[in-house]
Amino acid sequence: MYVKSILDEKGRNVITAGPQLTVRQAAVYLHENHIGAIVIVDRNDRIAGILAERDIVCAIARSGAECLDKPISSIMWGNVHRCTESSTVEELMGMMSNLRARHIPVEKDGRLVGIISIGDVVKSHIRAIEREAADIKAYISS
Repeated sequence: MYVKSILDEKGRNVITAGPQLTVRQAAVYLHENHIGAIVIVDRNDRIAGILAERDIVCAIARSGAECLDKPISSIMWGNVHRCTESSTVEELMGMMSNLRARHIPVEKDGRLVGIISIGDVVKSHIRAIEREAADIKAYISS
């Protein structure tokens, strides 16, 4: 299965923000949208960074509550690992495992077109196993 299949099923909506957003505002966005990461984009919708919940927790642990009023650019990851719609779920699982990343932005022609979470990958993997089990049962019973 490919990333494109996951995006076609779940949708391509991604919560994004500019680098000037404060850490406090980012925490509100995460909470209100029930998501674990925000992709930071530039004016051309190109990926400039990513900010996850644990980045906020680490910033508070390091600097205290005063970090909440700083821009997210001060704590975001600028070196964002990405995938494409043609990446396989297996490649994505390896990437997430090796990088210890829970969210991987998807880009096409240098532009953000979606995001895949570890939950999306797990759901996809479970569905593939269930399909395989059903195919085996159908084969045995025929």
